[in-house]
Amino acid sequence: MLVPAAPASNAADKPNFVVIFCDDLGYGDLGCYGHPTIRTPQLDRMAAEGVRFTDFYSAASVCTPSRAALLTGRLPIRGGMQGQTRRVLFPDSERGLPADEITLAEALVTAGYATACIGKWHLGHRHEYLPLRHGFEHYFGIPYSNDMRPNSRNPQSSRWPPLPLIRDDTTIETEPDQRLLTERYTDAAITFIRQQKAEPDGRPFFLYLAHTMPHVPIFASDRFAGKSARGLYGDVVETIDWSTGEILRTLREMGLAENTLVLFTSDNGPWLLQRQAGGSAGLLREGKGSSWEGGMRVPCIAVWPGRIPRGVDRHAVASTLDIFPTALALAGVPLPNDRAIDGQDLSPVLFGNGEVPERPFFYYRGGELMAVRRGPWKMHFKTQAGYAQPQPDVHDPPLLFHLGHDPGEQYNVAKDHPEAIAELTRVAQEHQSGVKPVEPQY
Repeated sequence: MLVPAAPASNAADKPNFVVIFCDDLGYGDLGCYGHPTIRTPQLDRMAAEGVRFTDFYSAASVCTPSRAALLTGRLPIRGGMQGQTRRVLFPDSERGLPADEITLAEALVTAGYATACIGKWHLGHRHEYLPLRHGFEHYFGIPYSNDMRPNSRNPQSSRWPPLPLIRDDTTIETEPDQRLLTERYTDAAITFIRQQKAEPDGRPFFLYLAHTMPHVPIFASDRFAGKSARGLYGDVVETIDWSTGEILRTLREMGLAENTLVLFTSDNGPWLLQRQAGGSAGLLREGKGSSWEGGMRVPCIAVWPGRIPRGVDRHAVASTLDIFPTALALAGVPLPNDRAIDGQDLSPVLFGNGEVPERPFFYYRGGELMAVRRGPWKMHFKTQAGYAQPQPDVHDPPLLFHLGHDPGEQYNVAKDHPEAIAELTRVAQEHQSGVKPVEPQY
């Protein structure tokens, strides 16, 4: 279970954590990941001054379960944060992240951390499920996706309320100007950082900045609109790049950069169905909603001056599940001992002084295990496009791809490698025997 709060004198020596989590940003949407026209100088600089992961995954291919996984270090199926008919929470959903799930914020509070959630929550909109019930001391943002509002194109939405903007537990606006959301989130994040620096007890902090964008509908303020060669989608991503630069600049100016781990990533792949309003998975196959690589492999950059080596690519398989145990290890907080934690401490990979043991990665779609990866091999039991494919294709024998040779998953080599099929089948069976699904909360 969790440990008592750390004394203030010890807490002051602990690192700060800033996690920047984009919505539907694709693997190929940043300059440092190969996009030819979207300009991301701040994120490119972050990659040049830190670590860029090439094989980093979100634990789910859609919004709600990916957020639950990041904050708990657990596969969503273990806490009921998955669904088949409804794959995410909606404004008429009754439930949310269960109270007995331990979030990263709750765990860090026990070690004396100040905590803030800014941006999109999407783990339950009712009072009992909002961030202040899950370890965050401050909240500013929207409770679910920005398209979940009354919309003439979606008959279901007629039952939904106007989109709320919430501060702590109180709705302060409805239908906020979405052109300004990224900038308002950035201002709130900077204010939180400055407030922690000004506090006399010098508490360390955890800032979780979960951007609304580039989830559709996309908007850019006058300051950024029309500036990108990629059109409006590029404007939106370049706004997020600016935001990241402002946060990093604030940390440097406040003398906090050398004691702060900043991690930038995305909740899932690009929403390809949105065409030019959606992003790019680069060379990867498919996008949001699918268990093909483009649905779950995402950009990830980490920086910590003086601790993380500069300009290094890491090819280790890692995921958002690893953020929870990594942060707790760095903060000196024991992992909860009463539940399965699916992530691992990435400190050796981040600092370049070792490797994490090779472990499999499991690709879930709702409550179904669709595929498994170990090392370069990925095996699909079932495949399904993110959207517009009602039923999955079942593969017997399974499909097999060597992701080192074929990251785009174009060439099925199952016939040539029966030993890999046998090993991955064993790994999947062993995993499933240890997973007890919880009733979906949706």
